[in-house]
Amino acid sequence: MIYFQGSKGPKLALDPSSVFDIGACIVEGVDLAPGRAIPDDGDPRIDHSLEGFLFTCGPDHIRHPAAMTGGGLYPLHGSASGHAAEALTFVAEGEDITASALIPLRLAGGELAELRRQWRIKGESGEVQLSDEIVNTGDTAFPVFHMYHMNLGARHFDAGTRIEGAMIEGGGLPWAFGEGERGLFCVPAGHGGWAELRLGPIAAIGAKTLKVRFRTDTLPHLQIWRNQAAPAHVLGIEPVSHRLADRGDLDAAGEFYQLEPGAGRHYGLAFSFV
Repeated sequence: MIYFQGSKGPKLALDPSSVFDIGACIVEGVDLAPGRAIPDDGDPRIDHSLEGFLFTCGPDHIRHPAAMTGGGLYPLHGSASGHAAEALTFVAEGEDITASALIPLRLAGGELAELRRQWRIKGESGEVQLSDEIVNTGDTAFPVFHMYHMNLGARHFDAGTRIEGAMIEGGGLPWAFGEGERGLFCVPAGHGGWAELRLGPIAAIGAKTLKVRFRTDTLPHLQIWRNQAAPAHVLGIEPVSHRLADRGDLDAAGEFYQLEPGAGRHYGLAFSFV
């Protein structure tokens, strides 16, 4: 892990062994990542990613495994996790600091892609900003998907912690929504501009609230899940490119976005503790 911290904001552990995702996210001395309090899906690659604060799902598939044309399966959460970052650079730009990487990807069907990633921590506000571009570096088009999994250890929440955003019916709901040990929903978040979601207050970090913003031109949906089936104790905030539906249903409805050779697709997310 490589620790990345500005004059304000959280201390992040960036993982060069897996897509330059975030492992630890430390605020007021508390790591908000769930660690091993996660479900075991039987895939060590995903277990490694899921225990961190943010991992990237895609670009050839999202969500659960699905059959590929011609045999085989798209893996759980797609092919990105586990690919190493290259060409790491760290730069100070005025009061801001940036960390950038290129991540070559080999997809489940043999296609080639590259994730061009930049993290920025704003010096004035401490906001963490992520700018991503997925580029098709092969000679075959493929449908592209994207999801950010922001996973938090729910042990830090109490009855006063809420999820709030304009995309949620009624404007908000308790973090332990639904019934029993699990909950899941996916809602439209917009089709242009940036959406905003808040989770808090979180007593363990001085009653701060996590504010998440994301681009809705390429991430038009918000998925949120929770799992308290022991040993799991985790809540996930997940801006996502596609609604919650089987891959075949999305294809039949014409909702795939084909990424042609040489073309790229941009995604963006930001978060802060306020």
